[in-house]
This record gives sequence, structure tokens and C-alpha cells, in this order.
Amino acid sequence: QVQSVESGGGSVQAGGSLRLSCAASGDTFSRNAVAWFRQAPGKEREWVATIDSTGDNIAYADSVKGRFTISQDNARNTVFLQMNSLKPEDTAMYYCAARSGRGGYRYPESYSGWGQGTQVTVSS
Repeated sequence: QVQSVESGGGSVQAGGSLRLSCAASGDTFSRNAVAWFRQAPGKEREWVATIDSTGDNIAYADSVKGRFTISQDNARNTVFLQMNSLKPEDTAMYYCAARSGRGGYRYPESYSGWGQGTQVTVSS
């Protein structure tokens, strides 16, 4: 089993920045799209961004477009999420996983290998 490990979360004031990392190894991770999701208390898991295995195809949720950037290292061992201009509504647990099914890339059921998440808290 390949499981992602998320890190880089923390507490920041509105307008601040954080850089999240999603680390994993193996073909399941390196050969498939990887996505970031977030989940706030009492809410459903929300798709944030996706990057394909080559890094050539990238998509963002409207709520983060222009503020967040997804990227990856050369070996595709780590996927990053640079989060700028953070807002209180960005507060959530952030998760990453590799795509494992044929479902839409914006839906968590299309992914597997979830980590334990990393907490992001943005204060006003």
C-alpha cells in the first residue's frame, strides 16, 4: 500500500502563505494524477487542485484559482501546494491522494492512498 504523507500546515494570519507537501513513492503515485482536497468541520471534502503525472495538466477550484499553485519535484516523489493570500475560509484539513479510478478528477472517490492530512488555520 502506498500512502501519502502531508506536511507543511500551520496557523497564519489572513494574507499569509503556506507551502504544503505531499510525499509518496511508487508507481501508483508517480504515474497518476495527484490531487489536493480539503475538509472543514461539518463539511464535505472539497477538491482544491490536481496535477497529472507529467505536470503538464493542472486544474484548480475556482475558490483558490490565482492564489494557490500546485507543482511537483523532478522525480515526482512530492507534490506541493503553494498557498498565498490565505483567507479564513481556507481553514481546513488538507489531504492529498493519487487518482485510482475513472471517476471525475474533482471527486474524492476517484483517488486512493490518502494521508492523515495537515491542518491549515487562517485567522482574521
